[in-house]
Amino acid sequence: MTDTCNIADALPKLARERPDQVAMRCPGRNGRYEVELTYGQLDARSDAIAAGLAKRGIVRGTRTVVMVRPTPEFFLLMFALFKAGAIPILVDPGIDKRALKQCLDEAAPEAFIGIPLALLAKALLCWAKSARTRITTGARAWLADATLADIERDGGDAGPQLAETQPDDVAAILFTSGSTGVPKGVVYRHRHFVAQIAMLGDAFGIQPGGIDLPTFPPFALFDPALGLTSIIPDMDPTRPAKADPRKLHAAITRFGVNQLFGSPALMRVLAEHGEALPTLRRVTSAGAPVPADVVARMLELLPVNAQFWTPYGATECLPVAVIEGRELLSLRTRTEHGAGTCVGRPVAGNAVRIIRIDDKAIEYWDDALQVGVGQVGEITVAGPSATDSYFNRDAATKLAKIREALLDGSERIVHRMGDLGYFDSEGLLWFCGRKTQRVVVDAITTMCTEQVEPVFNTHPAIARSALVGIGPKGAQHAVLCYELKPGIGRVRRERHDELRAIGKLFPHTVRIDIFLHYPKPFPVDIRHNAKISREVIAAWAAKQLKDIV
Repeated sequence: MTDTCNIADALPKLARERPDQVAMRCPGRNGRYEVELTYGQLDARSDAIAAGLAKRGIVRGTRTVVMVRPTPEFFLLMFALFKAGAIPILVDPGIDKRALKQCLDEAAPEAFIGIPLALLAKALLCWAKSARTRITTGARAWLADATLADIERDGGDAGPQLAETQPDDVAAILFTSGSTGVPKGVVYRHRHFVAQIAMLGDAFGIQPGGIDLPTFPPFALFDPALGLTSIIPDMDPTRPAKADPRKLHAAITRFGVNQLFGSPALMRVLAEHGEALPTLRRVTSAGAPVPADVVARMLELLPVNAQFWTPYGATECLPVAVIEGRELLSLRTRTEHGAGTCVGRPVAGNAVRIIRIDDKAIEYWDDALQVGVGQVGEITVAGPSATDSYFNRDAATKLAKIREALLDGSERIVHRMGDLGYFDSEGLLWFCGRKTQRVVVDAITTMCTEQVEPVFNTHPAIARSALVGIGPKGAQHAVLCYELKPGIGRVRRERHDELRAIGKLFPHTVRIDIFLHYPKPFPVDIRHNAKISREVIAAWAAKQLKDIV
């Protein structure tokens, strides 16, 4: 029997070593931070909840939906479930309701824990019908078998509850954002979480005792394992672009926050607010490429010794590669000339390789799949945090995973990122866009979003652009849709002439001759408010051009 492998394993140790250190602070009424949990409290209370859950049949291996806002209850529940060896299921509640129902049905949960509104939706919309055990975080057991307070009281002074989970045991099912289709449930094993913690700690030099403002709640689960204090922001985590920068600054200043994680949309909020961030020493942004102007402005607002990191990865594998903001800015001209977005160098432990573009499944790895330096292909990664399957989505698993035989006779999974990119001669990894969003004009010409859009985004009136293809792949018309900056007047005919002139400067944009002004803000993903939903824009563009192409 190997030692227990569990993301919650660090919590009892920290509770013994530093019981009075605050593990997290959460805003209560009117945004006041009167709610806090020490490491000692988080450990003891999650033990009690784990013991109480066991009395309700939620034990090792029990798939359990968790639909709870980022409050103390969320973190207590998640650590209790990890300790019990149960399998929490997390789905973004803001996704399309039909997709949400499909995700919950696919996960086949046996238990459902949620806020009262989630329990009501479960009853009215028939969510997760397989979940027979229902627990609410509300004050009364309305539409539920028990309240969380009942569960904790039932657990009492139960003592340590850490199950002897093993590395390959399923730890959680985390659904993707669904930015390019129906979300998929990524199967996380305990070894994946443990590896992520180690890789993130090493990549960014994270030391215990830091104070973090994680604006994406699942990332806050890593903080206790890293010995950090989490300050949960007073904001809607599903709408980072709408966050109030004054509230963020107030929390950062009051608690001396020195680390911050946020999506590119949240970074833009802080950048445009323009107030200095003197206490921060490390800022991390992921979910989509961070625009160069946002990186530059953030570095101006941070102390000179602070670092701005933009790790590259996905729900299925994180982190894959990292780059610091100053190096990213030094490559800005190359990005604006169509090189793509540099995502840095692979994190230690990862084998990142580029293979030829193929939309079909690849069952076994072959070195002949790889392409040369500078050639665009699909990014793949094999490493400690690379997950190996989607739950109840065998077809998606086959498309995204490659089995690779190793010299010692063992086997590992190579994850296909679904992203296009290449390595340059200096060993830097460049991201060129999603494979499904490439525009295939003919047998010779394929255009990638991240190699085309930054070229046109240099126009002073353009806020952002979206390359889309109209028609069948192999015979597509390349169309550039764009969003104007605030305050810019109506579309002028000369503007399209100006964009056309910009496109003719580079061989990979010279064939773009159709430009469309998108009349409202671009649709983006629910999780980070940053990934452009180009499929939606393509459908709109096709309607505009139905008599032309």
